Amino acid sequence: MEPIWTVLFQSILIVMFIISASLKFLRTRSMVQHWTEYRYPFWGMYAVAGLEAAGAALMITAFWAPENSIYAAALFAVLMIGAVHAHLFRAKHKPIMAINAMLMLVLSVTLLVQ
Repeated sequence: MEPIWTVLFQSILIVMFIISASLKFLRTRSMVQHWTEYRYPFWGMYAVAGLEAAGAALMITAFWAPENSIYAAALFAVLMIGAVHAHLFRAKHKPIMAINAMLMLVLSVTLLVQ
């Protein structure tokens, strides 16, 4: 049986990445604006959304196969390092814009090192 904090962190990551992938797949105004500010090609938005959705699906399977959480958390950590870089260095946003990505990075790394 996994500790309750592990299940909580997994659940938060699943919800956040499903929302994030959905916003990208739907090309919401905010995602298009951010992607423009990052100066990345729009096909990259769909690639990242696909990776986010795949990570969320893999994290869901971790409830039955706990070893899958390591793979999903590693994927999320890489994606969130990229997100922090995009916010702070590519778009030169204020640090507050990267807080969500930093929090998801912390949750992911915590699952990796448990």
